Amino acid sequence: MRRTYRRPGQTGSNRKIVIGLVVAAVVGGGIAVGTGLSSASSVCDGMDQAIRNNQEFIATQRANPNSQTEAIVANRQAVIDLINVQKKQAGCSGAVAAPPAQQATKPPAQQATKPPAQATKPPAQATTPPANNGGGAAGQVVCPGSTVTLSGEGGAPAASSGTFPIGTTLRVRNLDNNKSITVKVASTSGSCILLNNAAFEEVREPGKFLIRRAVIERVG
Repeated sequence: MRRTYRRPGQTGSNRKIVIGLVVAAVVGGGIAVGTGLSSASSVCDGMDQAIRNNQEFIATQRANPNSQTEAIVANRQAVIDLINVQKKQAGCSGAVAAPPAQQATKPPAQQATKPPAQATKPPAQATTPPANNGGGAAGQVVCPGSTVTLSGEGGAPAASSGTFPIGTTLRVRNLDNNKSITVKVASTSGSCILLNNAAFEEVREPGKFLIRRAVIERVG
């Protein structure tokens, strides 16, 4: 029977090469994880928050329906679907749970028994817009401590808000990069302010979908 012998240095050399490749792969992977984990987490958190904002708005609409509810809900659901596609492309995992169903803020029994004095409120009071919603007048900082994310809507730079009426002008400043934008509220949402895609691009940091340090001012 013939026996095959390996030279003493061959196995050690091959083993050094394999170990070297493994170390390089681990080090390279560590660099990729170390530099990309924080950014990826911020991107995923921002998109999850955008989904929650739209889900809360849908729940509020369904709890207090009107003639436009179905169209509004369909539009917001399309925004959620788009953000979910972006999450998948970015490698974000986990679904955002829908909020529990809300009850109507004005039950029919309360509406039916509204006192006559409220029903006959003078026209001047009934048509006065909520000028001080959000806790401040024109030129003052409003919604202190609020974060700002995107609604996922297209079009020219604009905002949506559940605090200010449509037509209100707001200025959003990102303290992390000192960029700001002035926009008008064009639609309603469940947050103090959401920026549409075009407006958010003007003030966000690259790769981030959430402005954690924001200053919101009411301009008019």
